[in-house]
Amino acid sequence: MDTYGKIVLVDDEVMVTKTLSTLLRLEGLKNTISFNDPLEALTYLKDNPCDLIVSDFIMPKMEGIEFLSKAKDLPTQEDTTQILLTGYADKENAIKAINEVGIFKYIEKPWNNDDLILNIKNALERTALKRQLKEKIIQLKKANDELEEYSKNLEALVQKRTKELFESREKLNAIFTNCADGILTFKKDYSITSLNHAACELFGMEEKEILNKNFFEIVINEKNKKITNPFSLTQADFLRDFSLINYKNDTKIPIEISLAKIENDNDPLIVAVIRNVSYQKENERLRDDFIATLTHDLRTPLLAAISGLEFIINGTLGEVADRQKELLEAMKKSNEDMLGLTNALLEVYRYEAGKIYLSKSRFDINELIKECFKELEILFKQNNTEIEFDFDSLEDFSINADRNEIRRVILNLLGNAVKHGGENTKVKITTKKEGKDLRVSVSDNGTGLSEQDCKKLFKRFSQGTSKKRSCSTGLGLYLSRQIVEAHGGTIFVESELNKGSTFTFILKNAAIESKVLL
Repeated sequence: MDTYGKIVLVDDEVMVTKTLSTLLRLEGLKNTISFNDPLEALTYLKDNPCDLIVSDFIMPKMEGIEFLSKAKDLPTQEDTTQILLTGYADKENAIKAINEVGIFKYIEKPWNNDDLILNIKNALERTALKRQLKEKIIQLKKANDELEEYSKNLEALVQKRTKELFESREKLNAIFTNCADGILTFKKDYSITSLNHAACELFGMEEKEILNKNFFEIVINEKNKKITNPFSLTQADFLRDFSLINYKNDTKIPIEISLAKIENDNDPLIVAVIRNVSYQKENERLRDDFIATLTHDLRTPLLAAISGLEFIINGTLGEVADRQKELLEAMKKSNEDMLGLTNALLEVYRYEAGKIYLSKSRFDINELIKECFKELEILFKQNNTEIEFDFDSLEDFSINADRNEIRRVILNLLGNAVKHGGENTKVKITTKKEGKDLRVSVSDNGTGLSEQDCKKLFKRFSQGTSKKRSCSTGLGLYLSRQIVEAHGGTIFVESELNKGSTFTFILKNAAIESKVLL
C-alpha cells in the first residue's frame, strides 16, 4: 500500500483542516494540501492529480457533494478516491448523495481518529489498486491487440509457407519422377522405401518388385570394396565400380552411386542416386584400347632404332668419331626414355583393363630390396646419397607375391627417393612383418611434399609437385599403386615440407611362416 499518496483536504473551517493535517503528518502521511475554499481546491485539482480528496459536506460557497462531483469529472482526478465528512443531522442526505456520486466513504463528525486514519489509508490503498488495475487492463489490452495482430500475421505466414511447401514438394516430385538418373531411398535395414521411374527402368522391373528389397543385394560391388555404413555419414558419399542387372534386357550395367543422409527424427533415410555410366565406360575402353594399340605399335620401331644406334655406336658398321658418338648416345638415350614411357603406358592400360595376371611365388623380400639397390647404386653414388637398411630380424623373410611386379614398386620408390631427395640426402628402407602382413617403407630427408600434392600423388600423370614440372612420366607411382592394389594391398605417403617423405606399401596376408615349405 502506498501510504505516502497525495491527499487534498477541503473544509471551510481552518481549525478542521489544521487538525486533520497535523493528525495525518503524525501518521506519516505528510503529502497533504489543505483548502478552505472549494473553488480554490477545484482550480488546483484541474492540473494536479491526487490520490485522495477529503471534503466537508456543508460549505458556504459550494456543498461537498457538488464539489466532489465536479472533482470527479476532472481528467486529472479520474481514479481519485473521495471521502465525505458530514454531521449526524445530514446523514440521510449524505447517504443519498453518496449513492448518486459514488463516494468511497462518509465519516460522521466528530470522528474517531483511529477510524479516520484507517479509512484514509484504505482509501489510498484503493486508489493505488485501482490505478494498478487500470494499468494491467491497458497492458492486457495492448497484449491482446498484439496477439490479434500476431495471429493475423501468423495465419498469413502459415498460408504463405504452406503454399511454398506445396510448390517445393511439387518441384521435388517432378524432379524425383522425371530425373534421368535413378533415385531411391532406403531405411536402416537397407530396405528400399521408394524409387522413381528411371530406377525401375535401370533394373527392368516394376516398382512393386523392387520395394522392400535390400539395396546392397540388388547392386553388384565389382571390386568387393568395404562400404562405410551410410547412416554414419556426415557428408555425401560416392561409390564407383558398381553395377546392376537389368532383368528386362538381361544386361549388366555399370553404375555410379551417390549416397546422402536425410535426418528424419529417429528414422533417418538414405537417398541413393544411381547413374548409368555405360557410355563413359565405353569411351574409356576405346581410349585405353587406342593407347594400348598405339604404345604397342610404337615399341617395335623404338626397339629397332635403339638396336640400330647401338650397332653404330659400337663401331659394327664402321668407325665413329667422338662427337658423332656423343650425338648418337643422346639419341639412343632419348629413344630409351620414349620406350620406357611407352612400356609404362602399356602396363597402366593392362592393369586398368584387368589384363594383368599376377604370377605369385615365394621369395625373400630383403634379398629383393638389396638387388634393387645394386641396380640403382650408381645413381646413389652420383647424388652422394646414403642408404640404410632396417630389415626385420627374421633370417628368412619370405613373402608370397609377384616378384617382378614388387621389384618394379621398390625400384620406383628408391629411384624417386634419390631423384627428388637431392644431393647428400639419406634414404632409409624398412621391412616389417605385422602378423601375416608385410610393411615396406622408404624414407628420405629431402624437400618433402605439401598436403595438397600428397592428395594427388598416386593419380595418373601426377609428377609429385604443383610448383614445377619434372621430366618424369607421372606414371611410376600410379603404376605402383595399381600393382600393390592388385595384390590386395595399400600404398600411401606421409610427408612434410622441408622434412622429407615416407612412402609405405602394405601387402595383406603376404608374409609366410618360416617353417612352411612350398
